[in-house]
Amino acid sequence: MPQDVANNPLLRRLARIPKAAALLGTLALLVAAVLLPNPYGGVLLLALAAGLAALLITTWPVQPPATRGLRVVVLTLLTAAALTRLF
Repeated sequence: MPQDVANNPLLRRLARIPKAAALLGTLALLVAAVLLPNPYGGVLLLALAAGLAALLITTWPVQPPATRGLRVVVLTLLTAAALTRLF
């Protein structure tokens, strides 16, 4: 693990969150974004995309190329869905 990632207190705190809780929390936000009216759902989807982008940028050096590509595709689709909901 790169030194800057290992020393980041936020990432250490995120690493302690159980994977099931992170998955359920993300799914709850996604369902809420889909069920909310258009401008609010789009804003929530953009917030999810921003969180995913921050995670992608932070973990980029330690991810294999296939994982990087998949994450970029998911981020692109999520951003497109958010912008579609906004406009």
